[in-house]
Amino acid sequence: MIRLAKKTEILQLLAITKACAEDMITLNIFQWNDKYPSSTAFEEDVLRKELYVLTSEEKIIGCIVLTPKMDEEYIPVKWITPNEDNLYIHRLAIHPNFQGKGFAQKLMDFTEEFAIKNNYSSIRLDTFSRNHRNQKFYELRGYKKLGSIYFPNQSKFPFYCYERLCKK
Repeated sequence: MIRLAKKTEILQLLAITKACAEDMITLNIFQWNDKYPSSTAFEEDVLRKELYVLTSEEKIIGCIVLTPKMDEEYIPVKWITPNEDNLYIHRLAIHPNFQGKGFAQKLMDFTEEFAIKNNYSSIRLDTFSRNHRNQKFYELRGYKKLGSIYFPNQSKFPFYCYERLCKK
């Protein structure tokens, strides 16, 4: 089940993202660290009603943030659609014990249905340039790689920006 997150669940989500970060580090993917994702970011996501959790057997196993707000780092990217009516994905995470079982696909199916239902023109996201598995995941779903941005607090390497048009 996918539903809006509650503030009381933030510690569980931080444990999931920490487990994801540790798992990625074993693969030499230094995408997330002790500064990101943060409890402050998750608290703001909950307040804006943009943080969703994925549960399996009533246990939280993943999360995703869906927001219409464009971060300023995205401004230089040459997007396919105008910068209006776009949905942005942040902090998609599935606990490593549940990865490879289709749960990220469920979050993306939910996102794409949500975007169409709410009349967004496209879905935009970024993923770490060293995370080839994520890049393949998004590209197989029809997302187009459009450019690179940097988050110096996370890595010296770029993050690739992707966009997919919403079918109406």
